Amino acid sequence: MNKIAVQTGGPEERFGIDATYRKIAEWGFDAVDANIDHLLDGDDIRKHNIPDVLVNGGKECMELFRPWAEAAKKYGVDNFQAHAPFPSCISDSPETNERMIEVLKNMIRGCSVMDCRNLIVHPFFLRYSERLSPKDEWELNIESYSKLIPAARENGVTVCLENMFSGYRGKNYAACCSDVTTACEYVDTLNSLAGEKAFGFCLDTGHMLLCSLDAKDTVVELGDRISALHIHDNNGINDQHLAPYMGILDWNRFIDGLKEIRYDKTLSFETFNVWGVVDADVMDSMMRYIADCGRMIARRISA
Repeated sequence: MNKIAVQTGGPEERFGIDATYRKIAEWGFDAVDANIDHLLDGDDIRKHNIPDVLVNGGKECMELFRPWAEAAKKYGVDNFQAHAPFPSCISDSPETNERMIEVLKNMIRGCSVMDCRNLIVHPFFLRYSERLSPKDEWELNIESYSKLIPAARENGVTVCLENMFSGYRGKNYAACCSDVTTACEYVDTLNSLAGEKAFGFCLDTGHMLLCSLDAKDTVVELGDRISALHIHDNNGINDQHLAPYMGILDWNRFIDGLKEIRYDKTLSFETFNVWGVVDADVMDSMMRYIADCGRMIARRISA
C-alpha cells in the first residue's frame, strides 16, 4: 500500500527540523516532502541575494542538508521527495538565473545526502505581466532543465516538474505545465535528452483546481510520468493549501484517476496553510486527519 507523506513546512517553522520529523511520525505519516526550499527564500532570489555557499557547493553546502537526513533516519521517516527553492528564474538578471542553476544542481546533490529520490523544481516561467510566448517558454525550460541532467543522473534523483498558475486582477490563469499535453511533452523530451528517466512530474492538485482541470483526466493523461504529488485543497480561487474536503476539489475523480493508472508511489500532502487556519489546540488532530485521508485514498486506489 502507498506510503503517506506530508511536507515539513508548517511545523518546521515552529518546532525545528528534528521535532518536526518526530511529530510527523507520531501523526501517522511514513514519509515527508522536505522543505529544503527554506535554505533560500524567494524574496532573496528576486533581490539577487543568493549565498555563495549554495552556488559553489562542496562540503559546507552539503552539511546544510544534514539535519533533514539525520532526522529522517532517527525517526524512521522516508525522505521521499523535497522541494527546491523558487522561483527558478527571474526576468531582470541573467546572472541571478545562472546562479540559480548552480543552486538547483546543489539541491540535487543535497537530496543524495538525504537519501531523497525526487526533487520538485518549479518550471522556469515568469509572472503574468512578464510572461513569455509559448515558444520562448519551451526553449527556456528545455535549456534550463537540461543543465540539471548530469547532476540528476550522477545522484540518482528524479527532477520533477510541476503544474503552475499565475494571477492577474483576482483571476487565475494557466501557467507553465498546466496544459497537460505540453507537460507530458516536457517530461518525455527531457528524458529523451537524458537518455534515461531523469525527469518526472509532480502533480499539484490545488494548482490543477485553480486552472479548472478535471482531476481524473489530468491524472490519467500524465500516467506513470507522475513521480510525486502535492495533494491539497482550495476554494477554486486562492492557492490555500488546505486539507482534503476543506475546499471544493472533486476527490472522487482524483482517486478514480490514481486507481486507473495504478499509482503505487507515495501520497504526499502539501497542506502547510492549515497551520495558519486551525487552532494550536487541535493541530495534532488535524494532522492525524490528513494522514487518515491519505490512508483512505491509498485503500481506494488499491481496492
